Amino acid sequence: MIGLVARRLAQGVPTLLAVVAVSFFLMRLAPGGPFDLERPLSPAAMENLRKVYGLDRPLIAQFGSYLAALAQGDLGPSFSLRDMSVAGLIARGLPVSATLGALALGLATIVGVGLGCIAALRREGWVDRVIGLGAALTLSLPSFVVAPLLQIAFGLSLRWLPLSGWEGGDWRHLILPVVTLALPQVGALARLTRASLGEVLRTQPVRTMRAFGLPPVRVTRHALRGALLPVVAYLGPLAAALLTGSVVVETIFGLPGIGRYFVEGAINRDYTLVMGVVLLVAVLVIMLNLAADIACAWLDPRLRAGT
Repeated sequence: MIGLVARRLAQGVPTLLAVVAVSFFLMRLAPGGPFDLERPLSPAAMENLRKVYGLDRPLIAQFGSYLAALAQGDLGPSFSLRDMSVAGLIARGLPVSATLGALALGLATIVGVGLGCIAALRREGWVDRVIGLGAALTLSLPSFVVAPLLQIAFGLSLRWLPLSGWEGGDWRHLILPVVTLALPQVGALARLTRASLGEVLRTQPVRTMRAFGLPPVRVTRHALRGALLPVVAYLGPLAAALLTGSVVVETIFGLPGIGRYFVEGAINRDYTLVMGVVLLVAVLVIMLNLAADIACAWLDPRLRAGT
């Protein structure tokens, strides 16, 4: 297991450096700049700002300075939100996005895996068809369609839940955005679990267990251990995507998460803010994929030796 972790971390470091380098140069080469306003600044003021933030130096020198600051844990100041550091903005928005994403991930995993198991055990029956139809429906409806429909139904018509806002993480404000985020993943996990478990249930070892008269619950539990491998592998990048928030969902429901900061940073050419969010997402993807690999190795001991 230690060897597996060491290999994944050794692969993660150059991957992280590549993500930082590509993002840095793409942001700098994009048209416009962080100080391009509707009312252009005077050339002298523009030059002073570029000197203050080091934008008058060659790109390679800027990249070197950024890496040096990054090695010290300094993500730099925000160009558009003055007197705010990127680390401070991420610290402000990450708890919102993480809360939203963790709840959506838990809901999607419980419901999606549960429905997938039911569909696999009732394969080709009416239950399987209903679950398959529901999964296809959730996958075909994008978040920017689901969110307004939920707001109209439960916010405007029934008046059960608030339409938007955070209010310190009040549970009533979390229900609609969490459901909106989780719905597509419920369908994806249900289909993935059904296909994986259905395939394992048709293997020779499982048929042998049935032939020996073992209880169906024990047979299913044994089959589920192998069937969860692709599901667990899928949960790694899914968790990173959900924990960093959804731009669409946060915008529609007015949530102060890092997704909104990323959009504002991209629009305003806030180089350091965009880089900070990209770096955070990259680190989460690497670490959560590592966690998924460890979970897969626990489920299948053959993976511990890299086979």
